[in-house]
Amino acid sequence: MTETNPIITKFFADVKPNQQVWGLQDKTGEDWVVCDSVNFENTDAMPLWSSEALAKVHCSEEWKDFKPTAISIADLLEFWIEDLNEDNVIIGLNWESEGECAELELNDFTQSVVEIEKL
Repeated sequence: MTETNPIITKFFADVKPNQQVWGLQDKTGEDWVVCDSVNFENTDAMPLWSSEALAKVHCSEEWKDFKPTAISIADLLEFWIEDLNEDNVIIGLNWESEGECAELELNDFTQSVVEIEKL
């Protein structure tokens, strides 16, 4: 990982031991939260968190019908990355409602995930 942003560094340090990230999935199990990027115009971002507790904080207001759902690193690499790439989606790490939001382009995110994956 070449990133020096403390949010990014902490995200991957927290994800490494459990080998999973958390997204917000609707209660039907069909849709996931994808929203406008905070840092880039005309870009969609998928917020991911390093823990269920961090994700759960955001299950209110416009996302009240969503629940934190774990995605294993293995599944993320095998099933998710290609689809996110096709949709030109970037990743928001430990997304915050207020304050700085760290976002990574998918290639940078994928490289960092591969570096922490336990084979």
